[in-house]
Amino acid sequence: MILVLLGPPGAGKGTQAKGLEDRHAMVQLSTGDMLRAAVAAGTDLGLKAGAIMERGELVPDDLVIGLIAERIDADGASENFILDGFPRTIGQAEALDRLLEERKRTVDRVIVIAVDDDALVARIIGRFTCECGEGYHDVFKKPKVAGVCDRCGGTKFTRRPDDTEEVVRARLKAYYAQTVPLIGYYEQQGKVASVDGMAGIETVEKEIDEALKGV
Repeated sequence: MILVLLGPPGAGKGTQAKGLEDRHAMVQLSTGDMLRAAVAAGTDLGLKAGAIMERGELVPDDLVIGLIAERIDADGASENFILDGFPRTIGQAEALDRLLEERKRTVDRVIVIAVDDDALVARIIGRFTCECGEGYHDVFKKPKVAGVCDRCGGTKFTRRPDDTEEVVRARLKAYYAQTVPLIGYYEQQGKVASVDGMAGIETVEKEIDEALKGV
C-alpha cells in the first residue's frame, strides 16, 4: 500500500503516520526527515540539497523526488509506505505518479486530515518536545509530572521557534493556496478519504483504518 497523508501543518499527520507504521507494518517517508538525513550523511543529493537549504531556498522538486526514489527502492521500504509532507503541489503529485508508474506502483489512498483553523493554531503554539523526541502540549498533553518527560525522565524541553500564531497563519495560507488543490487532483482518481482531525487521536486512528479497508 502507498498512502499519502494530507492536512495543514499541525493537523497530526506525523502522529498518525507513526501509528500506521505500528498497526500496518508501513514505513513513514517524511521528506523533511529524509532531507536532513541526506544532508547529515553527505550523499550527493544531500550535498546539493544542503547548499540550497543554507541559502534559505526551497529544495527543487527533482531533488526531493530523487530522495524519495532512493528511499522507496531501499530494502524494507518498497512495499508499504506513507508519504508525509509530499506531495505539496499538483506538479509534485504528477512527478510522484510518474516515479511510481516506472515501478508499476500507484498511490492507493489519500487521507485528508481536516481541521478547524483557529483550533489548529491553538494546538500548534502550545506544543513542546523533550530532547528524546516525545511531544507534549500546554493543554492537551502535559507531562504527568510537570517538567519531567514521561518517556525518558528528562527535563530538557524545547519549542520550535516557528510555532507562533503569525507563522502558523502564514503556513495555513500557503497550505490552502498550494496543497488543497491536491485534494481535487486525487478525488478525480477516486482515492480520497477525509477524517476529522479535531477528534481524539484514537478516534482519528479508527477513521483512518476504516478508510483503508479494501485498499
